[in-house]
Amino acid sequence: FLDFPFQTGRIEPNYPKVCGHQGNVLDIKWNPFIENIIASCSEDTSVRIWEIPEGGLKRNMTEAVLELYGHSRRVGILEWHPTANNILLSAGYDYKVLIWNLEVGEPVKMIDCHTDVILCMSFNANGSLLATTCKDKRLRVVEPRSGRVLQEASCKNHRVNRVVFLGSTKRLLTTGVSRWNTRQIALWDQEDLSMPLIEEEIDGLSGLLFPFYDADTHMLYLAGKGDGNIRYYEIGSEKPYLSYLMEFRSPAPQKGLGVMPKHGLDVSACEVFRFYKLITLKGLIEPISMIVPRRSETYQEDIYPMTPGMEPALTPDEWLSGVNRDPILMSLKEGYKRNSKIVFKAPVREKKSVVVNGIDLLENVPPRTENELLRMFFRQQDEIRRLKDELSQKDIRIRQLQLELKNFRNIPKNN
Repeated sequence: FLDFPFQTGRIEPNYPKVCGHQGNVLDIKWNPFIENIIASCSEDTSVRIWEIPEGGLKRNMTEAVLELYGHSRRVGILEWHPTANNILLSAGYDYKVLIWNLEVGEPVKMIDCHTDVILCMSFNANGSLLATTCKDKRLRVVEPRSGRVLQEASCKNHRVNRVVFLGSTKRLLTTGVSRWNTRQIALWDQEDLSMPLIEEEIDGLSGLLFPFYDADTHMLYLAGKGDGNIRYYEIGSEKPYLSYLMEFRSPAPQKGLGVMPKHGLDVSACEVFRFYKLITLKGLIEPISMIVPRRSETYQEDIYPMTPGMEPALTPDEWLSGVNRDPILMSLKEGYKRNSKIVFKAPVREKKSVVVNGIDLLENVPPRTENELLRMFFRQQDEIRRLKDELSQKDIRIRQLQLELKNFRNIPKNN
């Protein structure tokens, strides 16, 4: 993947890339507390942590500061903890969610309650709860440290794809497909998933709906894969809960969307949300700003309340021991000034086994697909070649020692 934080316009074909994975990269996430740290996951079953140098990349980056192995199949989803530093969650096609403590570089917890591929993960505001959607058509609310399922919904009429916690409102929003194959959204009470609070059909298109929620303005944005438009709604605390506002229209279809963190917005222009739209047909990324039209040039406190900043509220050990804290808030009134002194220090690891819940995750894992079988075959071929080279070098060394020993024995005793 590419990293170009300080450039606009068309990039050169040989622009430096982060290219250390041995398979397709399936997800990347920026660290919420350290601006130059990225986590990525891939079909090669690994999760990797990258440190982008000051000023951006000057050459291709192939060496990650930390490589994490624990999944037996490809890894599709990553999620950083919203309040605890150096806590990262990864979901793989082995149906498991691993919780990594990056200070030690090992998985410390495993959530093993899913029976099929995990489609989406979302933390609540303080990171004490995790919501997941799964290919088994179930929506779950999980206590991540114990792996205990607190609530579970069987979504047969509303086949869930994506889920997002709506801030601290104790509500969830899911996007999915109805029994008539129309795109649909549903609002849920996190403490009772027996029935959704509301269901609303969007349209009859087939692309996935990606939900994005802004807890500061209570705005929900819906963007469909393959669509050119982005709908936005206001979330209320009383019925009908969901109020349609407007939509952004564009003839260029989007394959995916990224979001700028709140502290990166232009508050002087009343920008409340910014998307980065991936347009594959044109090979470009287009920024889309959501701006509240205001004539006044003074700071608009009603649209910029205190917002979660870049200082973690918890250490990894505190969160793993059961402590929960709300995010540390910051004001955008004076504009964003980088004052975070947190740096990432990669741990030194020598262990070759990964034991979680008494199970060695890397021991005798059988391949489940043809691609995995081929990758394992090529890895074994490389290992056999390495061992043969090592064996031949040792044979040469043995012959040298034998020759030296023979010469030593032939030396006259008087000498």
